[in-house]
Amino acid sequence: MISTLSSRRSFTARLASLFAGAGVAGAISGSNASAQTSSAVQKLDYDGKPATGGGFITPLIIHNGVIYIAGQGAHSHDPKGEFAMDIDIHTKKVMENVKTLVEAGGGTMDSILQLTVYLANIDFYDGMNKVFKTYFPNGGPARTTVAVAALPGNSLVEINCTAAVVNPAKKGA
Repeated sequence: MISTLSSRRSFTARLASLFAGAGVAGAISGSNASAQTSSAVQKLDYDGKPATGGGFITPLIIHNGVIYIAGQGAHSHDPKGEFAMDIDIHTKKVMENVKTLVEAGGGTMDSILQLTVYLANIDFYDGMNKVFKTYFPNGGPARTTVAVAALPGNSLVEINCTAAVVNPAKKGA
């Protein structure tokens, strides 16, 4: 009797796993169409419009309700790059780029799940933190900060992140 019960549980667990993997649960609940659109990969430009495929880096990708933001440096979206070599100014510029992209993807600063911060010099850590925390008054996301030898465009800081879509109507708008 115990072996029969055990094999039934095992069969049921495997069957449930199979249905979940095949997306049957979504079909049964009638939400299969929305599941298909949310699982599509959306590649968007800085303005949140479909990327043309002309660049080799896509700044904003949305997949399964998660927003992926490519590394943003102080030089990103500022072709002249005429700003002081100051960690406060660079961090503000980068955080504004991150905010713009996350919102274009249907997220908010509070929906950011994780950030990776690259600093051109570890001595910039305190200055970056001072600006960084002003963007997260409700507590920040998980974060890793590392110092690197150099960053593109003479940026003092570069940040990439992942965030959750909380406003699906905005993504790809």
